Amino acid sequence: MSLAISKEKKQELVKSYAEAFSRSQAAIMTNYSGLSVAELNRLRNKMREAGSGYHVVKNRLVKMALGEAGLPVPEELLQGPTAIGFCYEDVIAPAKVLTEYAKESKVLTIKGGILGERVIDGQVISSLANLPSRDVLLTQLLSGIQSPIAGLVNVLSGTLRGLVTVLKAHADQLETGNA
Repeated sequence: MSLAISKEKKQELVKSYAEAFSRSQAAIMTNYSGLSVAELNRLRNKMREAGSGYHVVKNRLVKMALGEAGLPVPEELLQGPTAIGFCYEDVIAPAKVLTEYAKESKVLTIKGGILGERVIDGQVISSLANLPSRDVLLTQLLSGIQSPIAGLVNVLSGTLRGLVTVLKAHADQLETGNA
């Protein structure tokens, strides 16, 4: 049985990879060597839950796809067995999944990746994994924006309450003086 794939299949894979790179906010390259098929499937499921894809790829075809997508080709990351985590919705969640899985399995290694149009190393991916999730960051941002506004509203309402109290006292005084 031959493991060679046809030219049409290669072109189809390059197109598929290029589309995945174009849709992704980031791509995380890993060395999956030593993982069983069951472990790979478990990792794929975890990545899917994080809104990402995880695919074992052919390095030569990925290089062609990166060129088609107009992205840098990180030659040093595309050596040996490679699987790529495509971060479609969020970068932090898949980075956490891959980092935790690498620690847990002690076999999977994170080579690095592409964030936007920039090549990053494994250390940057570890740093991303240590950030709070996108939802937590958005909540913190909204809280930070809302806090000063709430304080301003309290200050202004306190001033208005004071003004209303003074006006009411003055109106009561005028009523008492006229009566």
